[in-house]
Amino acid sequence: MAKGNILVVDDDSNLLEVIKMRLESVKYDVVTARNEEESINLIKEHEIDLSVIDLQLEKTDGISVMEHLHRINPDVPVVILTAYGTIESAVEAMRRGAYSYLTKPFDHRELLLQIDQAMEKRKLALEVKRLQGLIAEKYDFSNIIARSYKMQRVLAQVVIIARTDSTVFIHGESGTGKELIAKAIHLESGRKDGPFVAINCAAIPENLLESELFGYEKGAFSGAVQSTKGLFTQAHGGTLFLDEIGDMPLSLQSKILRVLQDRQVCPLGCKKPVEVDVRIIVATNKDLQKEVENKNFRQDLFYRIHVIPVSLPPLREKKDDIPFLVEHFLEKFSRIMNKKVSGITSQALQNLMLHDWPGNVRELENTIEFAMAMTQTNIISDDLVLQTSIPAQDKLKPFKEAKSDFEKEYLSNILHLTQGNVSKASDLAGKYRADFYQLLKKYDLKPEEYKR
Repeated sequence: MAKGNILVVDDDSNLLEVIKMRLESVKYDVVTARNEEESINLIKEHEIDLSVIDLQLEKTDGISVMEHLHRINPDVPVVILTAYGTIESAVEAMRRGAYSYLTKPFDHRELLLQIDQAMEKRKLALEVKRLQGLIAEKYDFSNIIARSYKMQRVLAQVVIIARTDSTVFIHGESGTGKELIAKAIHLESGRKDGPFVAINCAAIPENLLESELFGYEKGAFSGAVQSTKGLFTQAHGGTLFLDEIGDMPLSLQSKILRVLQDRQVCPLGCKKPVEVDVRIIVATNKDLQKEVENKNFRQDLFYRIHVIPVSLPPLREKKDDIPFLVEHFLEKFSRIMNKKVSGITSQALQNLMLHDWPGNVRELENTIEFAMAMTQTNIISDDLVLQTSIPAQDKLKPFKEAKSDFEKEYLSNILHLTQGNVSKASDLAGKYRADFYQLLKKYDLKPEEYKR
C-alpha cells in the first residue's frame, strides 16, 4: 500500500527521474511535471499529499505553482528545491506557505527525511481537523446529541482523552449517558478495532462478579463444567468499561486494584496469571470520595482509577439539548414502531423544557417512547408527555373531576403559549372565541395575567 501521493515539479528531466525512482523505492506513488501547466493539470487529476517543487522553473517560479496548489488544497505540504544562490527566495517561499527547502545538490536521504516528516505532520493535522469536525458536524459524537455548551465542552475533552491510554473516571447521575461517552472514547482511540466490553458492577450478585471479571477454569467450583474467559481477558487489546464501580464489593476491590497494578488476572481455579492489555474506563453516580470517607470504597483504588475525570452534566443543566434529543428520539421510535410522527406541539415541548428530569436523558427517552406508542396522530400533543410524573392519587380521581382538572390545565397552558392573546388561543384550541371565553369564565382564568 502506498504511503502517499507526491507531485514532483522540476524542468530537469534527469533529476525528475532520479527523485521519482528514489521515492517509489520507499513506497510513495509519484507523478512528475516539467512546468506549471503540466503541474496544474496533475493537481486537478490527482489527490496530492505532498509536493516537491523546484524554485526556478523554465517559464515561472515554483512559488506560483505552490500557491496554485494551495488554492486547491491548502493542507498539502511543499518542499522547495533551490540552487545555492537563491536561498533568500527559498526563505520567502517558506514565509508564503512552503514546509521546508533543500539546496541543490542535496542528499537524497535528507529529501526522504523531509518528506517523511512533512507527511507525518500532514497526517496529524488532518486527524485534528477530523476530530474537531466530530463536534462541528451536527454536534453529534457517537450518537450523543450535544448542542449545549456544557456537553460540547465534554466532547472536546473526549477528543483529547481518546488519544491517550490512561484510565478514565466518568461521573454523572443515572441516565446521563456514561456508557455512550465510554464508547465514544473507545471508538476514537487506538483500540477502536479491539473489543469494547462493559459490565454493570451493581447488576451482578457479589458471588458471581469475581468469576465474571476474571473467568474460571473447568472444575473451579460446582457447576464450572468448562473453562470460561473473564471480561478482562475478553477485553484484551480493547477497552473494559466498569459501570457503577462504586457498588463493587470491598472484597473484590483489592483484587481489581491488583489487576490494575500488575496487568494480570488469575482465573478462579488457575495458578498461572494471564497477561491482559486493556484500557480501563470506570463510571459511577456516587461521590466516591465520600464513599472512601465512609469506608465503603478503598482509597488506594480510588486514586488508581481517578486519573482522567469526566463529569457529565444532568439534563436539567443542559436544557438546550432537549429539542434535539426529542427530534432524535422521534426519528428513532418512528423507525422502530413504523409510525410517521413528524413532531410534537409547542406546548408539549414547553412542558418538556420546564421539567426537571430527575431520570435525565433516559427518562426523556422513555417519555417520548410512551408518547409515540400512544399517539393516534402524526403530532404528539402535550397530554401524552410526562405521564409518569402524575401522582398516583391523581389517576384515581373521578372522571368528572379529572376532566375538569385537565381542561383548566389545558386552558392555562394555551394562554401561556399565546401570552394571553384570546384570539390566538381560541384558534389553537379549535373553539369559537365566545365559547373560549365561557371556558375561561368557568375556571376563573384571566387572560391579562398571562400577558408578558
